[in-house]
Amino acid sequence: MKKLMAANWKMFKTGDEAHTTAGELVQRLKGSLPDDREALIIPPFTALTRVRDAISKTPGVFLGAQNFYPEEQGAYTGEIAPKMLLDAGCVFALAGHSERRHIMGESSEFVGQKVAFGLSSGLKMILCVGEKLEERKAGNVEKILKEQLEKGLKDVPGDTSPEDLSIAYEPVWAIGTGEVAGPEEIVHAHGFVRQTLKQIFPNQGTDIRILYGGSVKPENCAAIIGLDNVEGVLVGGASLKADSFSSIVTA
Repeated sequence: MKKLMAANWKMFKTGDEAHTTAGELVQRLKGSLPDDREALIIPPFTALTRVRDAISKTPGVFLGAQNFYPEEQGAYTGEIAPKMLLDAGCVFALAGHSERRHIMGESSEFVGQKVAFGLSSGLKMILCVGEKLEERKAGNVEKILKEQLEKGLKDVPGDTSPEDLSIAYEPVWAIGTGEVAGPEEIVHAHGFVRQTLKQIFPNQGTDIRILYGGSVKPENCAAIIGLDNVEGVLVGGASLKADSFSSIVTA
């Protein structure tokens, strides 16, 4: 399966800014996107259709959403449904990003509802997992990852295609801080995620992509994606400029 190189733009960029950046990105990737890579842009809701229009004629570049509410429709002021995202051109969606967990207060159980509902609605889902610094220092990395994976995947059908589900390991202490987990830390965490996936999905666990996220930059991306069980990256700040993210995609 191809490596998934994902850009999470978080709460940055107006529609015009997003359209310009996405346009610059596809120009840089035209003819240079490696055969073993897929690129994913995850902009704010207000920029989804503008990015869709910019990337629509570029094979291997996809659109994703940062969040949604796990209902088809209803009286949920301020929320957005998966079918609305699909209508806007989304192929992928995130669930469980640390900022949703620790700033917005989303529980692992609620994250699990979103993963299962998103998949059943036709979205490819990326489940984000990762420990805080105090949890790592206390030696609880595996405990936290196991809990987040088990609850996040609790209602996912056992026959789900590996192409439809990815896991993003993002140590919370490395997101936006400039700190990057060392090779041994990444290999250990991804190895544990792989082991847990094979327990949850005996037939597909080996093939589900595991991405790394946390201060990924053009300078360190090649080394990171060369590690065992790293099948892509989820990039924040370094994805906001076309030249930087294109260098990551082709690293």
